[in-house]
Amino acid sequence: MGFVFSKSVNDSLRAQQEFMAMNSRLQLERQLLMQNQMRERQTAMQIAWTREFLKYFGTFFGLAAVGLTAGAIKKKNPGVLLPIVPLSFIFAYQYDMGYGTLLQRIKG
Repeated sequence: MGFVFSKSVNDSLRAQQEFMAMNSRLQLERQLLMQNQMRERQTAMQIAWTREFLKYFGTFFGLAAVGLTAGAIKKKNPGVLLPIVPLSFIFAYQYDMGYGTLLQRIKG
């Protein structure tokens, strides 16, 4: 009689362990899906922020380029145009980040 009882307890315990293993596997899969979603949302937010920043920086860069060009012509000194060089690198980086393939290249 004790053998029948211990056999049913063992079967019950085995079924419970299988259920717990399946449950933990499902929980892990859901966590991985949630992490991927959060990563994608964070990347989308970063791209959106960069595009918004690019609008303002592009306006500033355009005005600075026109102003510095006018100043260089007025003073007859091409050295006045030097600040355009670093500003153009910043502009190119931000453009590549917002509309280019910079994030894909970083991931690769």
